[in-house]
Amino acid sequence: MRDNRHLTYVLRLEQVTLQANIGTGLLLQDLSFAVQPGEIISIVGASGSGKTSLLRLLNGLASPTQGKIYFAEIPVEEYTPVELRRRLVLAPQEPKLLGMKVIDALSYPLQLQQLSKSQIRAQVETWLDLLHIPAEWLVKTELQLSQGQKQLVAIARSLMMKPQVILLDEPTSALDVGTATHLLKVLAKLNQDQDLTIMMVNHQLELIQDFGDRLLLLNQGNLLEDLPATRINCQKVSQKIFQLCSEEAQEWH
Repeated sequence: MRDNRHLTYVLRLEQVTLQANIGTGLLLQDLSFAVQPGEIISIVGASGSGKTSLLRLLNGLASPTQGKIYFAEIPVEEYTPVELRRRLVLAPQEPKLLGMKVIDALSYPLQLQQLSKSQIRAQVETWLDLLHIPAEWLVKTELQLSQGQKQLVAIARSLMMKPQVILLDEPTSALDVGTATHLLKVLAKLNQDQDLTIMMVNHQLELIQDFGDRLLLLNQGNLLEDLPATRINCQKVSQKIFQLCSEEAQEWH
């Protein structure tokens, strides 16, 4: 288990704004919030509300136009990109295995950690078992996997890097209900046993009703609500998102 008890926060944003391109609209505007070590946070909102942009910012794939982002109480610009992305790992909604077979895609992050072949084999077997990934997938290429299978392999690859924070973009979007439910149980166990901080974009609110500590609701790049678990009512959140979508459609009309 990581000892993060000395950290006041693992992530903090101070009035962060992200502009798409010079002269265009804002993807995110004046976001300010902190993430405690070991928190599980669900990020929700309508399409185009800035959810994926937020994850990309936190992972260093984009830089804020204004404002400051801190990771482990240090400004993110003081980390090298490799160091930041090893500790704060993003699993995108549309994963790529870069033409590798599954076994190579899973082994690669462990090779970067200079583990021996026997250690890599043991780690791969452990994660296959933990995430219920069939061994026969190992010899398959990206083109031989379904979207859901690629998604599960990519999540396994991200978790094998042993990040301090994992950023998940719609991790259950292509999974069947049983697999999605099992994945959330595994994530909750890792959070409990390893103090893993989890930030997850997920539109399937029924799956996250009892998952996590907080819910962030984004709308048009703004943080509309920051709710603790005790105040999360997914039915009301769904209704709020539907209302916001309707209002935005009327504005465009």
